[in-house]
Amino acid sequence: MAAGHAKHGSETFFIEGEGVLSTQVGGRRGEDADPVNASSAPRRSAPTPLAAGAAPPFRFSRMGPKGPTLPLGVARKLARAMTVGGGGTAGNVPAGYTYLGQFVDHDLTLDRTALMTSGEIDPATLLSGRSPSLDLDSVYGAGPGSEGSLVFYAADKVHLRVGDTQKESGIGVKKGHDLPRVGTGGAAAARRAQIPDARNDENLAVGQTHLAFLHFHNRVVDALPASTPPGQRFRLARRRTTLHYQWVVRHDYLPRICDPAVLDDVWDHGRKVFEAAATPMSVPTMPVEFSVAGFRMGHSMIRESYNWNAVFPDGAGSLDLLFFFSGTGGDLGGNQKLVSTWIADWRRMYDFPAGGRPALAAPGSGVNRAMRIDTRLTDPLAFLPPGSFGGDDSTPPMQHNLAFRNLVRGSLVRLATGQQMVARLQAAGVAVTPLTKAQILTGKNGAALDQLTAAERDAVAARTPLWFYVLREAELNNGRLTGVGARILAETFHRAMEGSRVSIVREPAWRPNIAGAREGRFEMTDLLFFAFGTKAELAPAG
Repeated sequence: MAAGHAKHGSETFFIEGEGVLSTQVGGRRGEDADPVNASSAPRRSAPTPLAAGAAPPFRFSRMGPKGPTLPLGVARKLARAMTVGGGGTAGNVPAGYTYLGQFVDHDLTLDRTALMTSGEIDPATLLSGRSPSLDLDSVYGAGPGSEGSLVFYAADKVHLRVGDTQKESGIGVKKGHDLPRVGTGGAAAARRAQIPDARNDENLAVGQTHLAFLHFHNRVVDALPASTPPGQRFRLARRRTTLHYQWVVRHDYLPRICDPAVLDDVWDHGRKVFEAAATPMSVPTMPVEFSVAGFRMGHSMIRESYNWNAVFPDGAGSLDLLFFFSGTGGDLGGNQKLVSTWIADWRRMYDFPAGGRPALAAPGSGVNRAMRIDTRLTDPLAFLPPGSFGGDDSTPPMQHNLAFRNLVRGSLVRLATGQQMVARLQAAGVAVTPLTKAQILTGKNGAALDQLTAAERDAVAARTPLWFYVLREAELNNGRLTGVGARILAETFHRAMEGSRVSIVREPAWRPNIAGAREGRFEMTDLLFFAFGTKAELAPAG
């Protein structure tokens, strides 16, 4: 977020340049460190300019009014309530969509601003290193015409580079199943992924998702007619890749996590709150209500462990190991490349129609289901490893708690409360029903607020932190965002697509030209199958 010290109540937190506003579990200092990391780092007295060649600065903004601060004592109690007891129950969304959401988030937001702050952060001062348009700049960088981005591309400057795995336990080298890596220098340098956004190598699930998009682009290139002029091949491939990606987000991902009626209302009748009068091709901003609250719903979808592949089935793919076998969140198990035993089996992460397992599978069938979107987070998120957020062994235990970090982050940017956002939406003519006091305090098999005092419960019910409010709405709607949360996501994604250099919003007649398994549809499973080409390549470890 910003760099400097922020005095918040009786504690001081170090604020470091980060991807503020992500669904991710953690990141690295200077790239995606968290704003509530106590540190002995020196105080900075002046803003630090963006590095030469860095992505152009895009801006954050507010969708709603400025809200109140959240007392640290209340933040602690809420965080404990949200991370106790194992994280609730699995929902009906295949677990792969958790990490597709993280990939999408990294395509939209990366805060690289460095500034001094004292207790409050003004979103208007924040600079983003990611375009707040859904345009895959996290995959393409500045394009093959930019010297700084050439490392991402093959020699023909049309295909994207991919990497090979390392033989392990009888499973040989698998070509194209790792991110491209430096491969030289010291251990840390050698394993560094050569991709535009290092956050997409912070855990194995998002890393393998990024790899799938590299393959998808390359397959799109190969499918272009032979008559396509050489100078047009990259431009056409990027256009087709981006349009199919936007289609998957709009028609496959978002309806699984948001009330479809809210999505349809925004797409059919336009935005009413966020940049409603913006010129379609003008550069969007990124609302903090989305990046600090609404799209952080993905944290509640994270599982403690996964049925990862044939080598690590039935929960052996723990969340800790998914970090360990990445190049940013871990050290690839001490190797320079991903070992072949840890390649994703996509049939276990998504409900492939022909995958031999039923769609939205029941427990035990093999398909991982994401946790229900609600006010509970799985156990490992109560104590993140310090390397995932730029901390160290001296970081106080509460500052390892992801829920606490999210709540404090929202307070630092003075997010509107859930009640303020209800009023904002209603004033704009959006029909939204506010949660009652009883619904906020009791929920439906979510976080129990018994440890708060009567006065604290009254305060939370009257001025509910936006992130908690959005999750409580979903919890009461069987794990799908509705009301305030669904509207924040729908309007932000509509604007992000509208403002992209190519856009399914500005080209409403466009339809996918790659056939899907379900007639008339193109989903993430279709993108994966096209990207990898065969069923065997969807599960190279067996």
